[in-house]
Amino acid sequence: MPIAAGFTRESVPDAIRRTVENLNQPAYITGRRWDVLAWNAAAEEIFAFSRLPEEDRNTLICVLTNPDTRRLFGATWADEAKRMVAQFRATHDLWAGDPAFIELLQRLRAGCPEFANWWEAHDIGSVTAGRKRLSHPKKGSLRFEYATFQANDDPALKLVIYTPVS
Repeated sequence: MPIAAGFTRESVPDAIRRTVENLNQPAYITGRRWDVLAWNAAAEEIFAFSRLPEEDRNTLICVLTNPDTRRLFGATWADEAKRMVAQFRATHDLWAGDPAFIELLQRLRAGCPEFANWWEAHDIGSVTAGRKRLSHPKKGSLRFEYATFQANDDPALKLVIYTPVS
């Protein structure tokens, strides 16, 4: 059952935005629909969020439908994408009837042939810290540990920080 008020894109309080911008490690803030709402220069160097239209600044759209991001994940793409779909299901189910979430699912189905099978599997994953290996076109092979934190100001806001590992 959708929440009565309907979805509206979150805004990031200035103090949180400045904190993210001043971190040295790649970091960004997402909302409940996994829209990327704020990021720092280190994240920009890797993910190039500013080069995307605002409606494409969503981690699911980036990973599942953007060929550049798919190449960034290389051989680990399918595992990463499937994990993200399972994690998103728990959030989606709270907003299943909301037009913004319906539109997101339509875009994912249209832009990622694998998405429909993963979504229909109804797997639910929990959000946990982990590791990612990326193959950046200019920076080469990158390895990170990542962790996600919830903002006290607005529990819908999640801070994702990537820490380089060797």
